[in-house]
Amino acid sequence: MTQTDAPAAAELAALLCSRVCHDIAGPTSAMGAALSVLDDDSAADMRDDAIDLLRTGAQSIRNKLEYARVCFGAGGSRGGEMSIDEIKALAGPMFADARPDLAWKTETGAIDRTAARVLLNLIWLAVESLPRGGTVAIEAASSGDGGARLRIVASGPRIRLDDGHRGALEGARPTDGYDGRSIQPYYAGLIARDAGGRAHAAASEERAEFTALTGPTRRTDAAA
Repeated sequence: MTQTDAPAAAELAALLCSRVCHDIAGPTSAMGAALSVLDDDSAADMRDDAIDLLRTGAQSIRNKLEYARVCFGAGGSRGGEMSIDEIKALAGPMFADARPDLAWKTETGAIDRTAARVLLNLIWLAVESLPRGGTVAIEAASSGDGGARLRIVASGPRIRLDDGHRGALEGARPTDGYDGRSIQPYYAGLIARDAGGRAHAAASEERAEFTALTGPTRRTDAAA
């Protein structure tokens, strides 16, 4: 990767904000529609449905923001470890309504918080690679030297994983530049590289595999 491949700090921050805003726009719009129903005296018969929609939308936004706080923000940049149970507690609600099912091949233990940050990003990418549903199998293990080995396998019909996104994971700028979607694989790879490791993705028609290695963290200020 050349220096010109990497987005400037301001571009990186702006695109990550765009990624988060995109994901909360849907439930926010739904909540706006529900409020309109509550304001309409002629729609009294829809009041209960509108209140349910408000509850669902508020919970969805909370789940997404809690997940993004660890993926992209300071919530995932402090030192220490994160247990697999904590990671599952974030991922379960985040993807409860997603078409793919999460299958945890790692049930217990803990990994370095930097590795957890990479893992949560890769799970997100894997889920989005399965628009028609399937299974996302998740493996994570501490390497014993402050790093971790991560492997996520997405299996299902018509895998969707753009070549530019695979390249971005390894630090290569997409042909058309970064956008709110391709910045996430770049960022996941950046965290892994800053921790002395690497990240990679490969895909076929019905399978995509995301892998990452992290080592002892060399920097503590990586785009937190």
